[in-house]
Amino acid sequence: MRWKVNSEDPLYTDRWLDVRLADVELPDGTRIGHRLIRMAPGAGTVVVDDRRRVLMIWRHRFITDSWGWEIPGGLVEPGEEPIAAAAREVFEETGWRPGPLRPMLTLQPLNGISDCEHHIFRADGAVRVGPPLDGSEAARVDWVPVADVRGLIDKREIVAGFTMAALLYLLGGS
Repeated sequence: MRWKVNSEDPLYTDRWLDVRLADVELPDGTRIGHRLIRMAPGAGTVVVDDRRRVLMIWRHRFITDSWGWEIPGGLVEPGEEPIAAAAREVFEETGWRPGPLRPMLTLQPLNGISDCEHHIFRADGAVRVGPPLDGSEAARVDWVPVADVRGLIDKREIVAGFTMAALLYLLGGS
């Protein structure tokens, strides 16, 4: 049962997002207006060291007024490959340069309303270069034991969808 998109009209557009109203026809012939958000892809990295710890940032998210652990990540810039964006984000947000990255998983966290894809990579190891380049991203950068991940999820200290998906995937394959 495929929905047919007759048209899309922009409602709001800026560098970060493109909010649209789609004229959609459902399989039974009913037509509805459906809002959607088009966004650039995101990229993040699960950096694991030889002591089975993950490099994470502790940060505040003003939208939900909450604190939590996240893997480093962000939007892929125009013309940038997701793997390059993932490595750049690790360095900017943590001050660590990750080892070679390899694809881990790709997800669409809000595919009922947004086309944004998140590309998650894994790096085994990293080298400390200095303090984070972007001091506004994290209150703290730390290596978190993989064994602590489930407890942090239970305590709601990990709530970001792309971080949770990546770490649960890591746990499932470890």
